[in-house]
Amino acid sequence: MALIVQKYGGSSVADTDRIKNVAKRVAQYHQRGDRIVVVVSAMRGVTDGLIALAKNIASLPSEREMDMLLATGEQQTIALTAIALHALGVPAVSLTGAQAGIVTDGVHTKAKIHNITPKAVHELLHAGSVVIVAGFQGETREGQITTLGRGGSDLTAIALAAALKADLCQIYTDVDGVYTADPHLVPDAKKLNEISYDEMLELASLGTKVMQSRSVEFAKKFRVVFEVRSSLNDNPGTIVKEETKSMEGVVVRGVSLDKNQAKLTLVAVPDQPGVAARIFKAIGDAAINVDMIVQNISHGSGTPATDLSFTVDKPDLLKAKQVLENLKPTIGYQAIITNENIGKLSIVGVGMKSHSGVAGKMFEVLAREGVNIDMISTSEIKISVVIDLAKGESAMKALHAAFVS
Repeated sequence: MALIVQKYGGSSVADTDRIKNVAKRVAQYHQRGDRIVVVVSAMRGVTDGLIALAKNIASLPSEREMDMLLATGEQQTIALTAIALHALGVPAVSLTGAQAGIVTDGVHTKAKIHNITPKAVHELLHAGSVVIVAGFQGETREGQITTLGRGGSDLTAIALAAALKADLCQIYTDVDGVYTADPHLVPDAKKLNEISYDEMLELASLGTKVMQSRSVEFAKKFRVVFEVRSSLNDNPGTIVKEETKSMEGVVVRGVSLDKNQAKLTLVAVPDQPGVAARIFKAIGDAAINVDMIVQNISHGSGTPATDLSFTVDKPDLLKAKQVLENLKPTIGYQAIITNENIGKLSIVGVGMKSHSGVAGKMFEVLAREGVNIDMISTSEIKISVVIDLAKGESAMKALHAAFVS
């Protein structure tokens, strides 16, 4: 009798028919004697609809009130899933993140989990019930509702699996597992049987829609082995686990394109010690994550100045611009240029550690495709470039053909 945590994303609970299918799958596990904790996202389109409602009222609504609003999306799903299980004769109880014992910090819309005290979950499992937990949300010690940010339901599931010492964690989505590229964009993408935490972490942070990066970090830290699989069939998925020696034989494990990036450029920033620190401290204090940073060569014979560019998630663009505008009187730059029409194209693989010439081959492929590179970032197992979004999908297909197919 295994203790299993299952997470179902928005595509898996897109409508009542799919919620019924999820209930049937969960019922099968329950009937064979397994203890089941189900984490669900909001139904497809619900979160976007709630955001649109708020922005019809205010362009930059209160983050506290956004958490209050968005948390209702998952609460719909947990109740409907419990009702669907009741219809099958399966005892089930729905819990909000707070009721499940998930305690977070007080950073609204991007809260971090401080700890989980799953006493109520254990009691309900012991009583024979399926426990359905609202993903994406928690509560501060002061009782304030918080949300965990984009893809936070993945984090809820992994964190609960760690706290409960679950035997198995399954992340259900609308694809059969982790692919070498987005199969919706690259038809010949291949499903991977296994992938390392580090590779999965890079792919998640680079915009791969299968998983959210913080959840992979959490899984690696607490050694939660998990499986990514489809809720629409019974095919085996992709196992995410510690790196093994055999994984280094594959140079590039996957290619990704992140369309959710935006670039900000500060023109003529004074080239003085401490200026960059003040800029990025203010950005960090606003809970905005910065990805790639490029500083140009200093110019000007009088007071040296430079152009400073960096990327953020597209939803944070307006907030970041506002922070920078507030700094203008003290920093003294000339202008801010923003660009939302960019994509971050990346190749990932632990095999890069032991193989040379990967960057040269990547840039050669992009040159043949007529793709100009705006920014470059590398790690031990990843190379990322910022390019024109209009050429993103064709460039992604070309890199996949060169490295994976």
